[in-house]
Amino acid sequence: MSAELKSNLIALQTIVYREARRFLRIWPQTLLPPAITMVLYFVIFGNLIGSQIGDMHGFTYMQYIVPGLIMMTVITNSYSNVVSSFFSAKFQHSIEELMVSPVSPHTILIGYVIGGILRGLGVAAIVSVLSLFFTELQVYSLPITIVVIVFTSAVFALGGFLNAVFARNFDDISIIPAFVLTPLTYLGGVFYSVDMLGPFWKTISMANPILHMVNAFRYGILGISDIDISVAISLMLLTTLILYIVCVRLLISGRGMRS
Repeated sequence: MSAELKSNLIALQTIVYREARRFLRIWPQTLLPPAITMVLYFVIFGNLIGSQIGDMHGFTYMQYIVPGLIMMTVITNSYSNVVSSFFSAKFQHSIEELMVSPVSPHTILIGYVIGGILRGLGVAAIVSVLSLFFTELQVYSLPITIVVIVFTSAVFALGGFLNAVFARNFDDISIIPAFVLTPLTYLGGVFYSVDMLGPFWKTISMANPILHMVNAFRYGILGISDIDISVAISLMLLTTLILYIVCVRLLISGRGMRS
C-alpha cells in the first residue's frame, strides 16, 4: 500500500468517524425528533385516517405508507447532516485547512457522504423498529431494498453538499429543504398511489424523482410499485454519478469553499 493511499484511507476514516460522532453526540436533536414525528404520522395517518381509507393494492393503508415514511426520514436526514456539517466547516474556516492538506477531494467528499448515509440509515432503522408497533413489516426483496435506500441516501447527501457549497449564510441551508424537498416529498407518493390521479397530474408526478425512489423502496418492502423499478434504480444511479462528478469538480476548483 502506497503512502498516499494509506494517508487518504486514514483521512477517510477520520472524517467518517467525526461525522458519525457528531450526530450521535447530539442524538436528541438528530435522532429523536424524526422518530417522534414518524410516530405521529403512524398514529394520525395510519390509524385514524387509514381506518377510513381501507386497503391499497392489497395492503392496509398503514402498511402502504410505512415504506414512504421511512424514505422520508432517509431523504431529510441524509441531506441535513451533510449540509449542516459542511457549511459549519466553511463558516468556521476549518474546511480551508482540509483543502490545503494532501487529502484527495474524493476522500473529502466520500467521507461527508458516508456520514450522511449513516445518519439516514440510522434514523431509518429507528423508524422501521417503531413501525413494528403499528403494523407488520415485511421485506419482499432485500437486495432492491438495500440498493434503493443506500443510493437514495447518497443522492441527497450529495445534494446537501451542493447546498452547503453555495450557501452564504445559515438561512440559505434551510431554503432547499423547506421549498423544494418538503413539497416534492409530500407529492412523491408517500401517502397515496399515483394511480389515484388523473392522466395529467399522473404525468406531472412522473417528473418527481422522489416518486421513483419511494415506489422503488415500496417495491423492495411490499413488492408493489406504480412505476418501472428498473427505470427508478437507473435514475438513482445516474443521478448519484452526476452529482458526485459535480461535487468533486467544485472541491477541486475550491469554488464556494470560503464563507
